[in-house]
Amino acid sequence: MGILSSLKSLFSGSGASAKAYPSESHKQFTITPAPIAANGQYRIAGTISKGEGDSQQVHQFIRSDTCGSADQAAELMLMKSKVFIDQMGDDVFN
Repeated sequence: MGILSSLKSLFSGSGASAKAYPSESHKQFTITPAPIAANGQYRIAGTISKGEGDSQQVHQFIRSDTCGSADQAAELMLMKSKVFIDQMGDDVFN
């Protein structure tokens, strides 16, 4: 698979895990894991959002790390997102 098609599949969401994971709140942010299936592994991915309606901001959180299961990837996504929020605050959306 070429680089372009790899990137397309990564960002198209076609490899997203079929299981829906519950969102978790952290410092007024909402973290929603959405692991992406990648070559028999699962990429750490999901969204970080803040606010509601027209004022809602959303950041696509995708990392190169992979795990053996979607559940592990979801757990790591929550952990890494919390650290990211703690370090960046509202700059997550810049």
